[in-house]
Amino acid sequence: MNTIKVLLVDDHDIVRAGLRMLLEVQDDIEIAAEAASGEEALAVIRSQPVDVVLMDVTMPEMNGIETTRRLKQCCPSVAVLALTIHEEEEYFFQMLEAGASGYVPKRAATEDLLRAIRTVHRGEVFLHSAVAGALVQHYLQGGKAGGPVKPAEPLPLTDREIEVLTLIAEGLTNKDIGERLGISPRTVARHRDNISAKLNLSTRAELTRYAIQKGLVQP
Repeated sequence: MNTIKVLLVDDHDIVRAGLRMLLEVQDDIEIAAEAASGEEALAVIRSQPVDVVLMDVTMPEMNGIETTRRLKQCCPSVAVLALTIHEEEEYFFQMLEAGASGYVPKRAATEDLLRAIRTVHRGEVFLHSAVAGALVQHYLQGGKAGGPVKPAEPLPLTDREIEVLTLIAEGLTNKDIGERLGISPRTVARHRDNISAKLNLSTRAELTRYAIQKGLVQP
């Protein structure tokens, strides 16, 4: 079994200690390192392999939003999962725009956090129910918080690309999509690259928000 290497980023020692106690008993999760600040997190991520970063949002000096933005620039394959006391839309949307793949409030159940870690590690998006509704309503209503996704030059997608985009937004992996559509995962990846190029969107979170905005998936 391949373990998920996790980096804990929080400026409170007691929070990191609690998370370590919770996660280190999981067979498929390994605490690779801890960081008490954004700067320390970036230093760690450049020096050792990490799969998932549990990122606090509000930290002194460099907050979780800026840390996530810089982290995704240098290590785009690393998944960031926001774990925070804040459930306000302001923080939620800014973390997604910075490149986070998931958002979980610290009051969430243990099972939700574990599922979130495993979900973002698979390259999928995890939004806790406390904030998922805000995302749907925001993009359906064209709200201003965080700004809706606006592709630079939206181009029409082929029928197959629409199918692939819809399944991406529903959380399916390339393998799952291939099995659903009867095509290879490599072909799915090629369709996804074409979709991203046409819409000027790259992350699964951005593609999901776009699909919701266009009505391709139901709230």
